[in-house]
Amino acid sequence: MTQEIHTKYYKELIDLQDVEGVEAQFQHLIEIPINSISDLEEWLKSERGLMIKISEAMTGHQVDFYRNTDDPDIKKTFLHDQQVIQPLLMKYEAKLDEKFCESSFLDQLDENRYGLMRRVRESKVKLFREENIPLFVKEQELSTKYSEIMGGLTVEWEGEEKPFPFVESQLDHPDRAVREKAYHLIRAAYRQIKPDMDAIMDELVQLRHQIALNAGFDNYRDYTFVSKNREYSVQDCYDFHENVEKHIIPAWNRLADVFKSKLGVDTYRPWDNSAKLLKNPPYSEVSSLLDGVSEMLGKTDSYFSDRFDYMIEHGLLDLGDRKGKSPGGFCTDLPASGDTFVFANFSPSFFSLIALIHEMGHAVNGYLQFSEHGPMEDYQMRAEVAELYSHGMELLLLDKLDQFYPEEEFKNAQREELKRAFTMLFGPLSGDLFQHWMYTNPHHTAKERDEKFFEISKRYGLNPVDTTGLEEEVGMSWVGTLHYIQYPFYNIEYSISMLGALQLLENYQKDPELAVEAFKKGAGADYNQSIAEIYEETGVSFDFSEPAVKRMGEFLEKVIQEIH
Repeated sequence: MTQEIHTKYYKELIDLQDVEGVEAQFQHLIEIPINSISDLEEWLKSERGLMIKISEAMTGHQVDFYRNTDDPDIKKTFLHDQQVIQPLLMKYEAKLDEKFCESSFLDQLDENRYGLMRRVRESKVKLFREENIPLFVKEQELSTKYSEIMGGLTVEWEGEEKPFPFVESQLDHPDRAVREKAYHLIRAAYRQIKPDMDAIMDELVQLRHQIALNAGFDNYRDYTFVSKNREYSVQDCYDFHENVEKHIIPAWNRLADVFKSKLGVDTYRPWDNSAKLLKNPPYSEVSSLLDGVSEMLGKTDSYFSDRFDYMIEHGLLDLGDRKGKSPGGFCTDLPASGDTFVFANFSPSFFSLIALIHEMGHAVNGYLQFSEHGPMEDYQMRAEVAELYSHGMELLLLDKLDQFYPEEEFKNAQREELKRAFTMLFGPLSGDLFQHWMYTNPHHTAKERDEKFFEISKRYGLNPVDTTGLEEEVGMSWVGTLHYIQYPFYNIEYSISMLGALQLLENYQKDPELAVEAFKKGAGADYNQSIAEIYEETGVSFDFSEPAVKRMGEFLEKVIQEIH
């Protein structure tokens, strides 16, 4: 099984270069009279049809850019979307939201089908300010600049220029000296781009703060909770931070001692704090990765491997590292095609294997949604739900890691994946706390930001790690996390959903077939429901209270200790 890099994997059903034509279609929607409940429902269908065409074209152009940030023509198309189409879209979305919310037939809509849409659109009307449109455009420009800088980042390794993901993958190397070398080279690369990153983040914080002030909020954090329509409060987040610090970090410290013993080291340094019990990368060529993951998915459920093989055949994956490719990995929907696309920029490593499995959880979720309900709409896409199925897929495939790691290596691979589950309970959560601080203290300096990042890191993931002499390196490490730049406050959802995924693993250990069916049922559930209702359909609870955190932490620690 080989991978081909397809250039056309999405549909362009609308010419976004024809700005007048796009605007005319929006204006037509504005002018359609709505004289009955049936008119309103037909109008919603027409609106959805236009938005799907625009969304697929813009998504395709964005992915094209992430795949090749060096191509001037691709960049030009992407920037046209961001600088011309995006402001137009925001302007007319606001007008369409207002038309919808002011309809005299709104109360006649089926609450089960349209209730979530109504709440989200009413919230958008409340938040919209025309003066924020240029601020959103500038925000996207800064995000694009970040991608260009990171996509062009290379490191010299043994006399040869290597893509940045290659050097990151060396943090998994079994030789401690190689890991330490990679760690310092990565931080040296960060130091090189740090002035640019500080300038980007400084401007983003001020932009976002102004967006919040314009909308009548005291800070961007409070604005975000409303814009995301979160089904929990700021205080719930702070309680979650404390619960994890109280119950998960002590367990993490105990496990760190286990890993330190297995590594045979006296001190646990930052370059010891990643997957390195494994002697070799799980694959050398992308084709081997594809073959192995297809096998793992098929052993779990035939539908999973069917979708994966379909994506390979239709050029819906771009894996592996290369210069000019944006960092990170993600899965995105192509709503007009009814497909999903998985992007990843990683060199062969344990993490790159798990990242692909993670994104396939998203992809399966997307395909099940499309087959059951048609294209998902923005208002239905809640990260707390989406991440349940990506983390869940990782844990459903935990018992099949022997596809890449034989014999004793298999046990180590399982330990590493469960260790990753542990880190997903506190890593993203510490990033969430970092952003709470940043946006409620918007006039902080770059130096204060680094110091706060170091302080929070030591409270959570680096609690058992000796960081002596590396305070500055740790403090500036936030530059490597694209979420802070491109997806603000998209962090705590990972930790919340991991609690649900661990419940899924617990169910799988009792009855694998039932747990997989529950996974598929939840992934294809009606997303107009609350998060709690969707979790319930998946056979788990939407619960991040102290008892839930304590119980799942104990379960996870027990499972890791029991691997023999």
